[in-house]
Amino acid sequence: MFYDAARNDHGLRHDPFKALVVPRPIGWISTVSRDGVPNLAPYSFFNAISTDPHIVAFASADKKDSLINAEEQGEFVCNLATWDQRDAMNASSTMVGPQVDEFALAGLETEPSRLVAPLRVKHAPVHFECVWLQTLPLKGRDGRQSYYLVLGEVLGVHIDDRFIREGIVDVAAMKPIARLGYHDYAVVDEVFTMKRPG
Repeated sequence: MFYDAARNDHGLRHDPFKALVVPRPIGWISTVSRDGVPNLAPYSFFNAISTDPHIVAFASADKKDSLINAEEQGEFVCNLATWDQRDAMNASSTMVGPQVDEFALAGLETEPSRLVAPLRVKHAPVHFECVWLQTLPLKGRDGRQSYYLVLGEVLGVHIDDRFIREGIVDVAAMKPIARLGYHDYAVVDEVFTMKRPG
């Protein structure tokens, strides 16, 4: 099939776009408000986009608390969402006001960061402590805009030592989860290796 993406005339029950760009890593973003309220939310429009410097990005539909807090306080943490914490990750996606602490809402333990103020998700195997760089409004050709791209430079990286084996990170053992389309997710529990030619 072919459909016009602007008209979105695919004729299916749901827009298939997010089911086709898969799997999408989940940026489980923690921030703190100007009033000191911890905030935690998962973003499936997330990725690492540079290694020199180390930069990560997440896209927010509208100006949500994570985006506002990152801009106002200049910091955020990206926690790796895994199979073991999938239910808590899902609970933290609940739409609540800025006065609600999603760590508490999801029943999660926290631990302090070393270089930034936002808390980290305890037991998450990886955390990226980030400083906010900029927010870019994402506009289409017609000028419509409802998403914002948030860029952050990674200042520090935490890796649970249990998952470092023979000098490399054992990603399959961590079992990170990723977003698919609709209400579907995937888990990375098996990997394969291919060396680049040349």
